Amino acid sequence: MRPAYDIVKAARSKDRQTGLNFINGIFKDFIELHGDRRFADDPAIVGGLAMLQGAAYTVIATEKGRDTKSRIRRNFAAPHPEGYRKALRLMKQAEKFRRPVVCFVDTSGAYCGIGAEERGQGQAIAENLMEMMALKTPVLSILIGEGGSGGALALAVADEVWMLENAIYSVISPESCSNILWRTTERAAEAAESLRLTAADAYQLGVVDRIISERGGDVQRMFAALAADIADWYKKMRDKTPDELTEARYARFRRFGARPFDAQEAEC
Repeated sequence: MRPAYDIVKAARSKDRQTGLNFINGIFKDFIELHGDRRFADDPAIVGGLAMLQGAAYTVIATEKGRDTKSRIRRNFAAPHPEGYRKALRLMKQAEKFRRPVVCFVDTSGAYCGIGAEERGQGQAIAENLMEMMALKTPVLSILIGEGGSGGALALAVADEVWMLENAIYSVISPESCSNILWRTTERAAEAAESLRLTAADAYQLGVVDRIISERGGDVQRMFAALAADIADWYKKMRDKTPDELTEARYARFRRFGARPFDAQEAEC
């Protein structure tokens, strides 16, 4: 089995596809919408409307950027509270017009600067968790890189959560965990194994519903397969009533940690 810390490095790779790459590679006619209507527009989260196989979707993604300049502008995909509020505004808009929501998650965590805390970072994340649990439209979240703590979970309270085979999902980074437990970051690889942060681990615990093959690095094949899978998911979900959606979503989270499946069964 591949070491967990190798997967951590793959999830953080500068060559990895970003949220905008996934949106533009899977959907058509993407129109970005901006702002949280309270404070500002956060470039760390992008979102808007897009089409897939004749259906309109609301798509939201954390965005890291592709080079140094764009990564600084995107704050390395560490959202401020206005980013989460923008995401929630778009989700509530999707609910109003009965559009499905698809989120692409790739963040080491929410920004923890003083300004973000002053503007209600914790409240913004908590509000997303509460509102997404009760959202009366289908929601799909896909972990495409790093899934760090509440900053990732704020976009991942969904009917189904999928995870790329080289993505990670954890309450804390291996380096921070190592520093807390052993006062050094040199045991990060050991911490990564203990955190059970890989896609195989998350699937075995029931935290994610599906592991997505990265097709050996063939990005176009991966995008094409994901487009078909997302369209099939929506066909399965679109006739469910709001009560059916919210009750099943609640039950899904109540089952966390209680599904000892073999991760190989989830690969596609």
